[in-house]
Formats: sequence, structure tokens, C-alpha cells
Amino acid sequence: MPQHDADPTVAALSEGEVLAAILAEVGASRAEVGPGDDAAVIAAPSGRMVATVDTLVHGPDFRLAWTSGFDLGWKAAAVNLADVAAMGATPTALLVALAMPDHTRLSFVTDVARGLRAACDALAPGCSVEGGDLTVSDTLTVAVTALGIPVTTPVTRAGARVGDVVAIAGELGRAAAGLDILFTRFRDDAGQPVPVMGARLSPEDHELVVAQLRPSPPIGAGVIAARAGATAMMDVSDGLALDASRLARASGVTIDLDAAALGPDRERALGGGEDHALLATYPAGAAVPAPFRPIGVVRPAGDIALRLDGEPVTRPPGWDPYRDWDSARG
Repeated sequence: MPQHDADPTVAALSEGEVLAAILAEVGASRAEVGPGDDAAVIAAPSGRMVATVDTLVHGPDFRLAWTSGFDLGWKAAAVNLADVAAMGATPTALLVALAMPDHTRLSFVTDVARGLRAACDALAPGCSVEGGDLTVSDTLTVAVTALGIPVTTPVTRAGARVGDVVAIAGELGRAAAGLDILFTRFRDDAGQPVPVMGARLSPEDHELVVAQLRPSPPIGAGVIAARAGATAMMDVSDGLALDASRLARASGVTIDLDAAALGPDRERALGGGEDHALLATYPAGAAVPAPFRPIGVVRPAGDIALRLDGEPVTRPPGWDPYRDWDSARG
């Protein structure tokens, strides 16, 4: 008997068989009409729905040498749940499109499905996978659309006002530290990724790598911020400095960050992304709710969108795939 008969490739199966294996892992539907029809029907009691989409592509977004199917499913869910939370909304449903090479093993696909479900259960209870699409591609790609219900008027990145307190919920720099570990210790002489060996990681290093491969954004903090009167909010996915600059420009203000509030690893806190912390602004004098902590203040607009202890940050560090992706890095 061939070695892999118990774990066939997707090329050996029909779309329906692959889909059935996925649905067995993602859990029960919570929609009015869930997976299996042409489209899902999702309730929107408030009359409004928040929608977002994020795509993870093998190469710039993850490497299979470092990332398990479970990790990939978890991260694909987490990054989208964070975007919903950043609007002050409660995530309710994910729609997942999976494009994969035909040599992909079914076990990898079901591991992705398990990761999606686990992330929803842990980070946004009540949210579930309600549909999606399967197709073949030379490049493994996961595209997730997330839906959510705002608890108040949606909080955008355009509402920050002069005098507001700038605050953050979640970690800063840990995912970037984990990525540095992967790039410095787990590549061969040609620069290609090699599997992570746990024996080469201290307990602290292991936690940092997990922060990169399986982020845990503070999803519930989005609703807390909205109810507490946050004037603006966004998900920090590309680095605090770059994303704070975006919020400042959208609001027509300057953000002045307090360097001391960023902790000892200031460089990674400013330039590292993928922790998916929530950046928010609150009216001056208002109580900043936990788990948010103050890290700066909103100033009048100037030539520079971002300042650090009053000094201009002219080229904010952070991740821009069109600027920073280099396929030669392995």
C-alpha cells in the first residue's frame, strides 16, 4: 500500500471531499444559512456590518518550513479578527478562500481548518467559519474575509482630535523579535528557510516565535474601546510607527509618542508588526480603559505626521510589502 494512502494529496480527491474534511474541523455553523449553499446568510441585528479581508501568501507572509497548517489557520483568522476589532465591532463570521498546490496533503488542509476554529474559539468566541472557496494554485494562499457587528458607531482611524490621549492594547515588538529569530537561526547557507528545531530555542525564544507564528491580538479590547468613547482606532499590523502615521494622516493631526512608554525594545516596538495590537485615541481627561495603556498624545497637524518625544520621525519604520519584500531573502 502506498505510504500516503491515509493522507492523500488534494489532487487525488474531489473538491467536495476536501470541503467535507474542512467542514468536519471548523465546527458548527452559527449563521442563518451556513456552509453548503451558494452564499451564507449572516444576521446583522444592528443594521450595520463590518467587513474586512486579508490575504496570506507563501513567501512574503509565511514560510512552510516554519509554519504548520494549524499555525497558518490560526494566523489567518487572527489578523482578520483584529481588523474587525479595530472598528469597535464583535467578529461574527469568517469566509475562507484557500488556493493550494495539488500536491498539498489533506492533513495539512484539515490542520489549517483546525487552526481557524481554534483561533475563533480562543480570541473571538461566537465567531465561526461560514463559507469560502477552494481552488488550485502554484502558490499556497489563504484569503479570509471577516464580518462583525459594531456595538456603537464604528470607530475609524479618522477621528483623533488634538489633545487626545494615544493608547495601545496588546504587545509591541514580540512578533518582530520572533521573526528575527527565524531569519537568523533557521535558514541554510543559501538563505532558504529550514524547519525550526526546538532544541535551539530557549523558553523565552519559543514564546517569541509563537508570537510571530500564532499571534493573539486583544480582540475584546476593540469593543471596550468603542464603549469607552475612543475617537479613533486601528490594528497595528505593519509596525506602530507606520500605522500611527497612517492614523495621524487620516485624522489630520500629528501623533507624538512617548519613547519611555514603549519599553526597553523601542526599535522593535516602533518598527515591528504582526503583534496586531490595537492603537486608539481617547478624549483628553477621559479614563483610558484596561487593557489600553497611554503611550502618547495627539498634537496639531504639522509637516510631520509622527513625532517621538517631540522629535520628528521622517521615515517611519515598518512593513510595506511593495517596498520591503525581497524574494531573494528566502
